[in-house]
Amino acid sequence: MIGYPEAPKAWWLTRGMARISGVSLPQAVVEGWLQRDELAVLIARCAACPHGAKCESWLAQSGAAQRMPDFCPNRHEIEALVN
Repeated sequence: MIGYPEAPKAWWLTRGMARISGVSLPQAVVEGWLQRDELAVLIARCAACPHGAKCESWLAQSGAAQRMPDFCPNRHEIEALVN
């Protein structure tokens, strides 16, 4: 199982945002669409993001959202995994 014990909140938020786009980050790594070091960059970027509380709130209320919010610093990289 892929996880980031040093940044569990950032891992949870990044996975949650990816799910909005229909992306399973662990599956993307296993299938070779995303390298583990690239995933580590996404997690680090999330951990450094100043919108953590906003992100948590957005995820809690996202319901049937089909697109990640513009404030997510990983949006472009994660959405690129869909195409």
